[in-house]
Amino acid sequence: MKLTNYTDYSLRVLMYLAMKNEEEKCTIQEIAEAYNISKNHLMKIIHHLGKLEYIKTIRGRNGGFRLAKHPRDINIGEVVSNTEDDFNIVDCFKEGGGYCSISPSCKLKHALNEALQAFINVLNGYTLEDLVTNKSDLINLFRFQD
Repeated sequence: MKLTNYTDYSLRVLMYLAMKNEEEKCTIQEIAEAYNISKNHLMKIIHHLGKLEYIKTIRGRNGGFRLAKHPRDINIGEVVSNTEDDFNIVDCFKEGGGYCSISPSCKLKHALNEALQAFINVLNGYTLEDLVTNKSDLINLFRFQD
């Protein structure tokens, strides 16, 4: 299973914000530079994370964004489920299913579905707070003050 860049960047944005002080705002430019990611791509992600209520956007001259929830209240499995648009790891997972001559008797689909559920269940055991327990190391890598 491979996550899309969209989900990867969504998680990275949340991790970056989790390392900031609770009231400290970030800009798209700041995160784009920290991760060397396109600002245009990040704008879409920031907008979506705001709609999902993971981040709060502050408009205006001194605007920016920050986490809308405490990192311990942001579940990683939920974030992945909300940002990943296609868990169809094989064609027969798709609605209507792809053509496969063994579909009526195939056990592979069940095994892959079970593996996918296990993947999500493992991620459900983690929060954003868990991903930034090494906050001081990450802060040094990003070169910003706590």
